[in-house]
Amino acid sequence: MADELSARSILEAADVSRLVEGNHPDPFSALGPTSDGKHVVVRIPGAEQVWAINDTTEITLDQHPDSDSIFVGDFLPYYRLKIQWPSGTSEEREDPYRFSPVMGAMDEYFIGEGRHRRLWKVLGAHLVTHEKTDGVHFAVWAPNASRVSVVGDFNDWDSTAHPMRARGATGVWEIFVPGLSEGTVYKYSLLGPDGQGLPMKADPVGFGAEHPPATGSVVRKLGQHTWTDSAWVTNRYKINSINAPISVYEVHLGSWKRREAKEEPRTKVLDADGHTQVVADNGTLPLTYLELATELVDYAHDLGFTHIEVLPISEFPFDGSWGYQPIGLFAPTTRYGTAEQFAAFVDAAHAKGLGVIADWVPGHFPTDAHGLGRFDGTALYEHQDPREGYHPDWNTLIFNYGRPEVLNYLVSNALYWLDEYHLDGLRVDAVASMLHRDYSREDGEWIRNKDGGRENYEAIEFVKQANYAAYEENNGITMIAEESTTFPGVTRPVHNDGLGFGYKWNLGWMNDSLRYFGKDPAHRKYHQDLLTFGITYSFTENFLLPISHDEVVHGKGSMYGRMPGNHADKLGNLKAFYAYMWGYPGKKLLFMGQEIGQPAEWDNYSSLNWSVLEDPGHKGVQSVVRDLNRIYRSEPALHKYDNDPRGFQWLLIDAFDEQVFAWTRRGDPEDPHVVVVLNLTPIERTGFRVGFPVAGRWLEKLNTDSEAYGGANRGNTGAIETEDVPAGGEKQSAMLTLPPLTAIYFVEEK
Repeated sequence: MADELSARSILEAADVSRLVEGNHPDPFSALGPTSDGKHVVVRIPGAEQVWAINDTTEITLDQHPDSDSIFVGDFLPYYRLKIQWPSGTSEEREDPYRFSPVMGAMDEYFIGEGRHRRLWKVLGAHLVTHEKTDGVHFAVWAPNASRVSVVGDFNDWDSTAHPMRARGATGVWEIFVPGLSEGTVYKYSLLGPDGQGLPMKADPVGFGAEHPPATGSVVRKLGQHTWTDSAWVTNRYKINSINAPISVYEVHLGSWKRREAKEEPRTKVLDADGHTQVVADNGTLPLTYLELATELVDYAHDLGFTHIEVLPISEFPFDGSWGYQPIGLFAPTTRYGTAEQFAAFVDAAHAKGLGVIADWVPGHFPTDAHGLGRFDGTALYEHQDPREGYHPDWNTLIFNYGRPEVLNYLVSNALYWLDEYHLDGLRVDAVASMLHRDYSREDGEWIRNKDGGRENYEAIEFVKQANYAAYEENNGITMIAEESTTFPGVTRPVHNDGLGFGYKWNLGWMNDSLRYFGKDPAHRKYHQDLLTFGITYSFTENFLLPISHDEVVHGKGSMYGRMPGNHADKLGNLKAFYAYMWGYPGKKLLFMGQEIGQPAEWDNYSSLNWSVLEDPGHKGVQSVVRDLNRIYRSEPALHKYDNDPRGFQWLLIDAFDEQVFAWTRRGDPEDPHVVVVLNLTPIERTGFRVGFPVAGRWLEKLNTDSEAYGGANRGNTGAIETEDVPAGGEKQSAMLTLPPLTAIYFVEEK
């Protein structure tokens, strides 16, 4: 082709040096077809000879005199590259640098503005056909990087091999790499603003990930599952309604049930679908998404729950974080299978009439080197100042909600899970830590807002935008807040100056109730306010009553273990507690294992202790939960006004010595009343008078001392008739038999 002089006129020595060293600021200006359309420049490290070829012509490219990895020659339309290696082998491949950008101008504009709700549609790694060629389009936001490359096995992890195109002021870098396919492992190699090398980074919008402890992103095709739940999605507003019975079974997918492995601990094995799993130190493997789609879904359905809530499903590096320190926010964890298989799990739940909620963690992220921290060499996703950007409790970084692109990233992530995986809601973790700048900090460790206060205005705006977008874009979903303070308006709509959540966890009720039930019954009369005070604020928000995973870890023991007394007393207390909870105003949530009274504290590496069901007492606890769900769903009075004072009235609140409580639950006028009576001492009460709101016959629909629940079958022979004797402010009452440590539900016979 040309001599050395003409080769240098095509590509100057300075550009050669920058390409070889991997720090060229604009590789697409130096590689591929030249701007005048007359020449081609390619870089193939280690190649012996390179040709540009098309269907009719072959042109030899010459090595550049300043580098044996760069080849130049005359331009050939629609060219491919033929490469000969020193070994004598040859191959053909496409040149990534001959292709035009994949991303459109409007996508680029909205990303730059921080207003692209479907961010995952343009960023990340997408299998595409571009200019009649199949491959993967990579795009990543890194505005302060001086160079970004995509690396993987396909280029021997060489950061100089595939430098990306910068899309101007938007901060987006992109490249189309022909010939790559699903399953390709990749990362991004970045140079910071001053050219400093950074740790290789996983894709912030990656749709798949390697099995931890490996940290690479994996190319995954979205939308592979064929959904069968259109009718469910259309009508799911009914199951998430404020007037609906909502009973949530919270699950850690990796430890609900595990199976024994034949292989040694820490061995990587393939499941039946060819998916990698790792044997735990205890010699067990978790169930896959597909196994859970039958076993877990069938179990939750049989027990009468309305929803399954999964602990965070986004990819995370450390098993012990249970998912609450995520790095792959757009990747369903690979521990249990592929993204398509997770979609199949959700679809299977919908087919059984179960909603699926996922815990979502937009409040913080871990400091692992391959994650979001100092992603482009600057505090990009987080705050620069640790007084705003670091959580001392969790050794994590805090998102900079005031940056439009970061806010957009998180809002888009919420929409991604609701859209791509048909989730019926998100439970937002640690909301209080976002709302307050002084969360878990001493004076001098935090920065006040512009008005001198502790509220995090930027986080508040983020929460409002996320909730508004979620409800606007997805029919019938619900957003749930884990919020532990008295911050006002958590479940008030955004347009009424609220945060816009559908429900809020009632953590005050949870703490007080567990403290009360943990007391020796002889001392409970001194702590009665723990059981009665909660009603004073029960209707200030749309509350959900949570007995979650947090209550059975870190030395707290199990729900069974929290109950006082001997084995029989523990079981009696536990059954009474659940009946108290299901009869109390508010939606319900129970963490796995609590429904069987598991004695041991939850261990995320071990299966639940299903063998306890061989004990009739533990089997009885499970049966109580099943029947509580049944009666909760069948009796409108128990759920229709869960979050409305019209639905509750005390009947007995001052029996301090006896520790007997009674209240009525109401629905609409045509709905039967339900009266809940608790005896929370180990003493049987006979001939105990309790007022009833309506005269007539009342059916004893549930008694936790029933023989069916492992009890002694003491009670009221199935029904009672009221007498015209005033009690508890009511004109009529009944004489009841109240077994020890027991709850009874009476339903008005209409």
